[in-house]
Amino acid sequence: MGIARSLTLATTALALSGCVVAVGNQSPAAPVAPATVAGVPAGMQYLYGSGEAAAASRQAYSALVRYVQQYQRDRATLRRMPLSAVLAPDATLAMPKQLACTGKAAVVFDVDETVLLNTGYEYSDARGGLAYDAARWERWERSDGRATRAVPGAVEGLAALRAAGVTVVFNTNRNAATAQYTESVLNRAGLGPARHGETLFLKGDAPGGSGKDARRALIAAKYCVVALVGDQLGDFSDLFNAGLKPAERRAAADSPAIAPLWGNGWFVLPNPVYGTALAGDFDDVFPNDLRWSDPGARKE
Repeated sequence: MGIARSLTLATTALALSGCVVAVGNQSPAAPVAPATVAGVPAGMQYLYGSGEAAAASRQAYSALVRYVQQYQRDRATLRRMPLSAVLAPDATLAMPKQLACTGKAAVVFDVDETVLLNTGYEYSDARGGLAYDAARWERWERSDGRATRAVPGAVEGLAALRAAGVTVVFNTNRNAATAQYTESVLNRAGLGPARHGETLFLKGDAPGGSGKDARRALIAAKYCVVALVGDQLGDFSDLFNAGLKPAERRAAADSPAIAPLWGNGWFVLPNPVYGTALAGDFDDVFPNDLRWSDPGARKE
């Protein structure tokens, strides 16, 4: 999760109204989802309240487990080491060179909205109409985790990976100063064990601030990273956040070089609530060749 959110709740809600419409194929007669219903932003309705989000999350975890199990079989029967899911330091989005894979197999997970749903914190946002506040987020990090829940499919998925002999590693932008609380919350949710510096890496553990590449490099030096799992493109490579405009970022994620990685080492979960996905003006979201004007609309 990108913890540093600069959008206010009102701005986020406006963005979300367009985001939710884009999630599924609505019939021409279907109404456009409002930004809020009874004060709840549409993205929060989807992620924390909908059956569709639960289904999408379970689908991602099922695909992940199948992929990793096949990876392990290939590694044993073909006696070869497939490539790591981590990109090499000299990789680019046009040429996403992957590291060679050595060591014990591991899968690296983001935490927030990837394995753990911050339902209580987002309730506080929605109820109070609050903008992101770093001090309030730190208080949330230090909470006991009673108002969190595991992402659907995460507990079972992580258990299946561990049963297959794969180490589960967490790489999150929660703060190193609150490591003991993050360990406790993950364990409480049935997602642990999580041990700081061993299977839990946090903001402050390596240079780069909210960027995760430096931490990924530390993990890849110790493990063969079979897969990366997250809800933001930065959970896979910092290259996606290197000054790209929204349309450029989308094009990069869907490019011939990157597209084969999705579902083949890179697994993304839905998050229409916050983060780097919620950006773009009309020109970014609706290019000229994909616009329609209703010929039957009344002219003012």
